[in-house]
Amino acid sequence: MLNSVKFPVMELQEIRNRWNEVLDAVLEVDRVSWLSFFDARLAEFDGTVLTLDFSDARKLSSSHEFSQVRINQHQILTQAIYKVFNIEVRIAEQ
Repeated sequence: MLNSVKFPVMELQEIRNRWNEVLDAVLEVDRVSWLSFFDARLAEFDGTVLTLDFSDARKLSSSHEFSQVRINQHQILTQAIYKVFNIEVRIAEQ
């Protein structure tokens, strides 16, 4: 019988506790991305997907098309999260 190794599940609060480290890692790569995520509220984390809430951040609400920029910013953020926590996540936005 094989023993299955279970890895500890990261909780949202753990990410919140070290979010400034993540932001510092983002800042090392791109200041605009840092500004974008600085006001994000960490809404949910299911172990794979980290959901960010920007409802309080009016600077990102406009009629401009920033989808390609957001893709790049999400890549920078996921790399920073990996650097700090050594976990791979996907980013979603509310």
